[in-house]
Amino acid sequence: MNLTETDTSLFKRLRFVLVETSHPGNVGAAARAIKTMGFSRLVLVRPRYPDVLQHPEAIAFASGAQDVLDGAQIVETMDEALAGCDFVAAVSARLREFSPPVLSPREFASSAGQRKESHIALIFGSERYGLPNEVVVNCHALINIPANPDYSSLNLAQAIQLMAYEGRLSDVAPQTAAHTTIGFQGQLAQVEEIEGMYRHLEQALIAIDFLNPDNPKKLMPRIKRLFSRTQLETEEVNILRGIAKKILDLKKISL
Repeated sequence: MNLTETDTSLFKRLRFVLVETSHPGNVGAAARAIKTMGFSRLVLVRPRYPDVLQHPEAIAFASGAQDVLDGAQIVETMDEALAGCDFVAAVSARLREFSPPVLSPREFASSAGQRKESHIALIFGSERYGLPNEVVVNCHALINIPANPDYSSLNLAQAIQLMAYEGRLSDVAPQTAAHTTIGFQGQLAQVEEIEGMYRHLEQALIAIDFLNPDNPKKLMPRIKRLFSRTQLETEEVNILRGIAKKILDLKKISL
């Protein structure tokens, strides 16, 4: 999805995605947190209370950010929440063995600020369970807030406030670019394009007996981790899918 010049601000491109939020007050506090920093896009995935946006606690904790609540989306799936995004980051205090590259909040904000054509999502887990591994492994980055190692669990709204603050700094006072802008740069692939590529590649690996579907171990999470470091462009995704298609075509011929 291409952006016009007036839409390239991070305030327009960044959405805050809350997964299975339990407490209505935290939804309201999240709306307040992002509005104070100039953001407005809030997406809720399967909140505990379906009517959470009208819940008295949410309205009370929003404290003047009713417009953000009114504009928030409630969806059932991560695919809906991330539709149109081409860079997705999970926020978690818990590191994973096969996580995508780990960034600090400031590193993320600096990178996001430089991605002028990217739609970006920050994903926050539930207060009780955090984020499941299957969500984290499909992200491009894992954001770990360097808090007190003896007590590193932030309240959901506090974590959102911190990330929104870093995002604001990146937009109103740009930091040094996190990656070079020299040379050709294509359109970054969207999440759904990359997920389709992974499915296609997995089929090809199964067809040539490189991946055993009955005993897959951790091959696909490792492959996803590998590609998450590259920031795939749409044309690169198409190339990889073309390779997968050729493998499947040749496998059919040899049978």
